[in-house]
Amino acid sequence: MKTRILAIIALTCGLSGFCLAQSSPTPASSGGSSAPYNEGPVWTLTMIKTKTGLADEYIKQITGTVKPVYDEEKKQKVILDYKILNGEASNPHDFNILILVEYPNWAAFDTLRNKMDPVVAKVMGSEEQRKELAVKRLDVREILGTKTMREITLK
Repeated sequence: MKTRILAIIALTCGLSGFCLAQSSPTPASSGGSSAPYNEGPVWTLTMIKTKTGLADEYIKQITGTVKPVYDEEKKQKVILDYKILNGEASNPHDFNILILVEYPNWAAFDTLRNKMDPVVAKVMGSEEQRKELAVKRLDVREILGTKTMREITLK
């Protein structure tokens, strides 16, 4: 019994050491990062939960407001791209719509407001009109959260 326990401990320590050796950072020979991936663009992800039966209504609303803003921002190269994913929520507290917006890098956020405000005003109207639209959307959806993440490509 003691021999078996010692064998298990020795095997565990050996595997742990092997795994640690495989993941230990080593200086890159070319002077670059030793990360196992290349960094790409930055994405914002907005998770939206529409009220039951109102997903199509929400999509109609954003087709007239959000889509023109993103299209104009893409035209002006403020953003690289955007995607809207629609699907089933996995539980009653989950999102069913995911809006992804692609930016070239983290630096794009430094002056984002200065670039976006004129586009939003041009497409969606005055601040008062935008507030009215925002209040109207509260009737059909809830924003569960927003994340900003970097895309990576594995080496």
